[in-house]
Amino acid sequence: MGYVVISLFDGISCGQIALQKAGISVKRYYASEISKTAIAITQKNFPNTIQLGDVNNWKSWNIDLDPGDKLIILGGSPCQGFSHSGKGLNFKDPRSKLFFTFVDILNHYKPDYWLLENVIMKDVWRDTITQHLPGKPKSIFIDSAVLAPSMRKRNYWSNFLPANFTVAPPKNKKSFSSYLDPSQDKSGRSWKPANIVGRKLDSKGVRKDYDPNIKITQVLNVRKNTELLNCLTTVQKDTILSVHPPGTKYIDVYNTKTRGVDWRYLSAVEAERMLTIPDNYTELPKLAESSRHSHVGNAWTVDIIVELLKQI
Repeated sequence: MGYVVISLFDGISCGQIALQKAGISVKRYYASEISKTAIAITQKNFPNTIQLGDVNNWKSWNIDLDPGDKLIILGGSPCQGFSHSGKGLNFKDPRSKLFFTFVDILNHYKPDYWLLENVIMKDVWRDTITQHLPGKPKSIFIDSAVLAPSMRKRNYWSNFLPANFTVAPPKNKKSFSSYLDPSQDKSGRSWKPANIVGRKLDSKGVRKDYDPNIKITQVLNVRKNTELLNCLTTVQKDTILSVHPPGTKYIDVYNTKTRGVDWRYLSAVEAERMLTIPDNYTELPKLAESSRHSHVGNAWTVDIIVELLKQI
């Protein structure tokens, strides 16, 4: 017994980790993904995964459903057109238009349970998504920071979550430092959440984003909240660690501060921990740390998905 699951835009299959942690038995797990590296990570951890390939070819899929099977469809459709850090092309972005493919698949298979995840976005785009989904369920906003050591503000739509659903914070949340890997620095220094971002600054350090005469400089910002990392992305410098005091910033960081002394990147294991993914889940022979970080940056926060799936 168990559910048949179709995971669209499966990535590194965090949905499969979450189903396992939620205690949901899976009979067959079908994954639609096009990244060869993401597929290799999934197959290393879940070798029985049935890979379907490109979601655009869904009409040719052969999904094996027996009489009485219960079906779950999961998906985190590409968000680049909606993300505040992107170009904001919304449904004009060919990747974000894949949301409508997700809808077509829902309407075709009519699953018993389905879940869609996407980034926070303009209300008009969010409402458009709601209007096209079966039953028009309102989105539920959750920031992964409630359970994890990093922010990840996301919208969730489903046909099984109560409209007022929330995730309660644990009574004793682990400290940020407990997620760090001691083997990365044996000096005992206190590493704090930070990021490096390109800025146009005048001689007084004031932002002049639209001044064509000012060159972009890379600025190290140390978060005031030392228990929470910025949202993990595919770009390593968006989420780093620094030894400097909370709330401070340093201009031209690559020329004025020393990597490994003043600041450092997260290790791949630390990046996994920021999204509550098991240690070394993304490890593959000859796969670079930066590539592992990138694939984690595209993933779900596992423990949040666990709480959602427990509602099934």
